[in-house]
Amino acid sequence: MPSWKELVLVKGHPMQRIYIEKVVVNIGVGASGEKLEKAAGLLKELTGAEPSRRRAKKSIKDFGIRKGEPIGVAVTLRRDQAVNFLMRALQAVNNRVKKTSFDDRGNVCFGIKEHILLPGVKYDPAVGIWGMDVCVKLAKPGLRVQLRRRRRSKVGKRQLVTKEEAIEFFQKVLGVQVD
Repeated sequence: MPSWKELVLVKGHPMQRIYIEKVVVNIGVGASGEKLEKAAGLLKELTGAEPSRRRAKKSIKDFGIRKGEPIGVAVTLRRDQAVNFLMRALQAVNNRVKKTSFDDRGNVCFGIKEHILLPGVKYDPAVGIWGMDVCVKLAKPGLRVQLRRRRRSKVGKRQLVTKEEAIEFFQKVLGVQVD
């Protein structure tokens, strides 16, 4: 697997290079209890990172969900860990991503219907089959100026990753076919 430092789209000026900032993997269970624990264990096994519980924003009586109840698990991956999982996730979707999966800020999200599609994962009847969402955030150097807490400042529009640049990154650097 390539290092996260090698997966960069260089476009002229060094401050215009595009890289993978983070990958967020989410499993929405819809209920707490044993199912949530199985999903958390699976996510920890697949990514090697400790998942965080995601709580319900509001109560939905028909589904039996109360506000504040944990109903999903998510993991944020960065650097080499993010690249390794992203490569496996892209293989699970046959290196194809829809053009509608890209947003205007350089993010891309796609779903994996069954976790057993990931390379090297076998079916375990005790765990079952889970689907997951994979979200990738692309960035350029200097974006931290806009996000940091102290001495926050604006960045120019050229410093933000556009939809076209994100598509170009996925095609040229990762070898993904965008439909």
